[in-house]
Amino acid sequence: MIVPLDEGIRELVHDGDTVALEGFTHLIPVAAGHEIVRQGRRDLTLVRMTPDIVYDQLIGAGCARKLIFSWGGNPGVGSLHRFRDAIQAGWPVPLEIEEHSHAGMANRYVAGASGVPFAVLRGYTGTDLIGPTATIKTVTCPFTGEELTAVPALNPDVTIVHAQRADRAGNVQMWGITGVQKEAVLAAQRSLATVEEVVDELEPVPGQVILPHRAVTAVAEAPGGSHPSYAHGYYSRDNDAYQAWDAISRDREAFTQWLEEHVLAGPTPAPHGKGQ
Repeated sequence: MIVPLDEGIRELVHDGDTVALEGFTHLIPVAAGHEIVRQGRRDLTLVRMTPDIVYDQLIGAGCARKLIFSWGGNPGVGSLHRFRDAIQAGWPVPLEIEEHSHAGMANRYVAGASGVPFAVLRGYTGTDLIGPTATIKTVTCPFTGEELTAVPALNPDVTIVHAQRADRAGNVQMWGITGVQKEAVLAAQRSLATVEEVVDELEPVPGQVILPHRAVTAVAEAPGGSHPSYAHGYYSRDNDAYQAWDAISRDREAFTQWLEEHVLAGPTPAPHGKGQ
């Protein structure tokens, strides 16, 4: 089902939902995150292996009550200051966190996509996450007696991803560096894929990942929907935007003004042309 982005968010993302916006290095669903802010969603549990500046913006806008993650930061620059403010000062609302390792998060998505209640891995040994984190337990292998770590399946209410293309039947095609987008979509109750363009037919690309239409609830065309992240084959990473975010996000007033001008005022124009 091809829908406008605002309709897709309105129909699929509700207050109180567990929402995963996945993408690794590129194809980060920034436009979808901004639409969530514009629609004023609240009390969300946000899930992402590597929350970066779009999650900083969602947290600063007051959309989140909890973050489930394995690393957070402004890539190549530093901290997420709206994230820190929510943790340290409860602004604009207090934020609960649940921290995992990358392997733990990936295995949680895989378990959710596989329809099993938990995943087992060798991990977390030597960390201080076991004990304080209720979703990390130790189990004994019934065959060898080895002590392993168990983490529960992640089944978001809705997963949102960004991709390069979709056809009119709703099949989604992505390529380049891919993370856990496929697993996160298959684990979710509902899913939305934003894409650079909708085409009549998907031409094969080396290393592609195809999300079949039966796995995707809705598709929304959103050119430039990953900016300031990049979309391989379409546009480059906007490094200046990441650097500028550090100063903007440090100050509540500067952040609020930026949010009003660049998000609440409406979508920004898409980058032009294909450049990678």
